[in-house]
Amino acid sequence: MHKLEAHEMPLHKVFSSDYDFRIPDYQRPYAWQPEQALQLLTDLTEALERGTDEPYFLGSLVLVKENGEPTADVIDGQQRLTTLTILLSVLRDLSTDPALQGALHKLVNQPGDPILGLKARPRLTPRKRDAEFFRKHIQTSGAIETLLSLDRTTLPTDAQKAVLDNAVALRRELLSWPEERRLPLVRMLGERTFLVVVATPDLESAHRIFSVMNSRGLDLSPTDIFKSQIIGAVKDPQESEDCARKWEDAEEALGREGFADLFLHLRMIYEKKRAERELLKEFPVQVLSHYLPDKAEIFVNDVVVPYADAYTQIRDARYEASSGSEKVNAWFKRLQQTDHNDWRPAALWALRNHEHDPDWLDRFLCALERLSASMFIRRVYTTPRVTRFAELLRQLDQGLGLDSPALALTDAEKDDTRARLDGELYFIAKIRKFVLLRADELLSEAHGVTYELPLITVEHVLPQNPDPGSRWTDLFDDDQRAYWTHRLGNLVLLNRFKNSTAQNYDFATKKAKYFTGRSGSVPFALTSQVLQHEDWTPEVLEAQQRHLVGLLAGAWSL
Repeated sequence: MHKLEAHEMPLHKVFSSDYDFRIPDYQRPYAWQPEQALQLLTDLTEALERGTDEPYFLGSLVLVKENGEPTADVIDGQQRLTTLTILLSVLRDLSTDPALQGALHKLVNQPGDPILGLKARPRLTPRKRDAEFFRKHIQTSGAIETLLSLDRTTLPTDAQKAVLDNAVALRRELLSWPEERRLPLVRMLGERTFLVVVATPDLESAHRIFSVMNSRGLDLSPTDIFKSQIIGAVKDPQESEDCARKWEDAEEALGREGFADLFLHLRMIYEKKRAERELLKEFPVQVLSHYLPDKAEIFVNDVVVPYADAYTQIRDARYEASSGSEKVNAWFKRLQQTDHNDWRPAALWALRNHEHDPDWLDRFLCALERLSASMFIRRVYTTPRVTRFAELLRQLDQGLGLDSPALALTDAEKDDTRARLDGELYFIAKIRKFVLLRADELLSEAHGVTYELPLITVEHVLPQNPDPGSRWTDLFDDDQRAYWTHRLGNLVLLNRFKNSTAQNYDFATKKAKYFTGRSGSVPFALTSQVLQHEDWTPEVLEAQQRHLVGLLAGAWSL
């Protein structure tokens, strides 16, 4: 077991030669805004004004640090350490006392000491993209004045803009204080302001500690750890910086959650079987082992970048080609209507390997949507569903392509899918809206039509509980109502809340008052088709059922 150390440390010991704080490149950029920076100053001020000698705790740091060695990778606490460094530097440059300036500068920068063998260096080194900016404009004595003259719009990173904004805000506030008030603040910072410093030599252990201690924040994700391993293995400094930038660009494009999902899909593409343990355990063995230690940049350039781009095209349905892109994007929209993402590794594989062949993609995604929709409608649970897609990936890698047996439906699967479409669909809440929207698209003959509506509900034409003596009881006997009420042909889509009274209207009144919007129209082709009928009889309903089931069966080759 890795040795864990935890100590309460006064700030003057935190900013000492005991620690050489480094912000790893896989960490998120500095992001505190003036609101958080000024709140930190306010908290310190309130503690100061209480006039007691009791210690003031600023929170915790989680570090990866070997015992006895100063180098410390900051896993949690970057925002606090960076803001404290800015605050100390502002206080330094506002002071007119050379001795106080020198003492504050030693908190921000370690002076060289040839006797102890210490090199002059900053106490905190941010990520590579911002380290030189931070050293020049914050940690250098007298640099705050230069920082204030910078044009914020010319700064290349959001982290540098945040540093500037917070320095400006803290300086503005402290400039209004007389020197005799700032001095007690400096003393309180050095003597009775404490951090709880937790250190372990193991990154995975630090990750677990951070997850427990900071459950309200964004945990260090497995992808952050993978990034540290990959970027750390790139030996050339310029190549390392380029790879880090490409990684960050990909993560920004997908968002943190989407980027994490991408790595789950990559694991499936490489391993082709259902996960048995957490990604942090499996991914290094199943994927990274192919690239570490000597091919780290290939993983970034040939895996992360192109697959992140493919994932974005799938998620946003924005595949581009000289022709045929509309059909491909329509399949992406349809696939996203299912309640699972297990189809995505196969779609990613297809886009990565056949990006320049829209006709092939059209045929493959058509078959993939058919398979995914059938399993959704048949309520195939996770294990057999994932197993089926894993087998598909194996067959694709074997070169079977569109002829992959796993991509096709068996006769039994076709029969089961059609039977469920023809059954009492309304009772299967998870699939009824999906099926109706797919039928609506087929009726509208629009490619991958989607509705930007805040609400879509599924409604019955023949009510579930018609009022006694209503026309519904004249048109349908008890057996007919029991058979037809919850089937596909009796269901429509509306963009309004359910109305328990309106649901029981006679057909003519229902069409006029409930099935049409204020403009007298509805956005759904399915509902518009129902409105064209003069009356809703068993014969009309039966014909509607045959028509809709036939459309879906044709689209999915059932």
